[in-house]
Amino acid sequence: MGGEGHASERPEELDAIHARWIGKRNRRTDDPGYQEAWYDEQCGACRFWFPLSGNMGSDYGACANGASPFDGAVRFEHDGCDAFEDSGGWAVPDDA
Repeated sequence: MGGEGHASERPEELDAIHARWIGKRNRRTDDPGYQEAWYDEQCGACRFWFPLSGNMGSDYGACANGASPFDGAVRFEHDGCDAFEDSGGWAVPDDA
């Protein structure tokens, strides 16, 4: 794929990336085992959440919680894990 420009400049590639990453969620609200308490423990409100920049940052960011199995991984903002620590607000990208 060399020389085809950056993926962030291609809407069709961004859509494919989004779809692929959404499949990697840890907590799906439509799963029978989903717990209502998790609704308030989503990645985007964790103090270890770093949103990506640009359009992808409105849905995705990196986890930086060493206690999380997702440390260093890009995650969906509405996902979560048992290592959640409340930041007191929702993180958004600086360029949003």
